[in-house]
Amino acid sequence: MKNLVSRFVKDESGATAIEYGLIAAGIAIAIIAAVQGVGTQLSTNFGNIKTELAK
Repeated sequence: MKNLVSRFVKDESGATAIEYGLIAAGIAIAIIAAVQGVGTQLSTNFGNIKTELAK
């Protein structure tokens, strides 16, 4: 039993999986923020084009 607990304490594979999950979540947040920024800018640009064409 002592050996089993010792191996469990030394096992870091779960921690590695959690780290990879956190990295993936961080990348996803960065992508979402970038896409939202580009979307807002595109919306503004198309609004300006619409206004100029309506003149």
